[in-house]
Amino acid sequence: MSVPRALVLGAGGQLGMACTARSPGSIEVVGVTRRECDITDYGALERCLDRIAPKVVVNAAAYTAVDDAEDHPEQANAINADAPSALAEICAQRGARLVHLSTDFVFDGAGTAPYAPDSRTAPLGVYGASKLIGEQAVTASGVSHAVVRTSWVYAATGHNFLLTMLRLMRERSVVRVVNDQIGSPTSATGLAEICWALALREEVSGVFHWSDRGEVSWYDFACAIRDEATALGLLAEPVSVEPIANEAFPTKARRPRYSVLDVEETCSLLRVAPRPWREALRDVLRSVSAMEEVRP
Repeated sequence: MSVPRALVLGAGGQLGMACTARSPGSIEVVGVTRRECDITDYGALERCLDRIAPKVVVNAAAYTAVDDAEDHPEQANAINADAPSALAEICAQRGARLVHLSTDFVFDGAGTAPYAPDSRTAPLGVYGASKLIGEQAVTASGVSHAVVRTSWVYAATGHNFLLTMLRLMRERSVVRVVNDQIGSPTSATGLAEICWALALREEVSGVFHWSDRGEVSWYDFACAIRDEATALGLLAEPVSVEPIANEAFPTKARRPRYSVLDVEETCSLLRVAPRPWREALRDVLRSVSAMEEVRP
């Protein structure tokens, strides 16, 4: 009996790489990068799915440049809104289940308690709005699906807050970080495992939330990165991390002040518990250390 196939779109990104690396043994996974399949090209998506014939598609491809999206709304919407709509239609036609990644940016951050999957959405900018349109298209398509909202994703590779902080802490004696935006850091590795768990639950469709356990500010996260990286020898000495208000670090796109996600429904369904965010951070930094050791 042949092993069912799964397709990971956006396999060159940090989550796509994690999904490829953490795939269950019961599935043959084929990862496709942006260069190999332009998800904004309907015909290219059809050809890709026809060639691979997956039972599950994980869409980890996205336009994630939050500030640039304000200047390039057409591109953001093409990737985050139109492409998921087309992908859902193509998956439905072929009987493939779709796991689609979304974001805490669909909320405005005005709340003070963790957002549930059915909480009112109100994105503040182009990025969040485009992601909301994309997830709405998936849920309305009739395809078997799991839309997974997550927050503050990072990994040992790619472009993320963790690696940016490590670079800045190696270059500067003082790093200033916003202390009045609250969320939950999420390891791409743990998120990938949840994506696969939901991929295998064909009987359920809907919106699910996932992050690691705990809520912190970006400043708290940066301090933890410094302390853990110093302990592992990734930093020669601990640098000074100074808290600043959001207003002192203006950006083109507004960010939600509070975007902690309520993951209880996902935990109950899958019978899992999120890892404490600092424990997950420590493991990712160990991976960074191991990768640096083997570099020439």
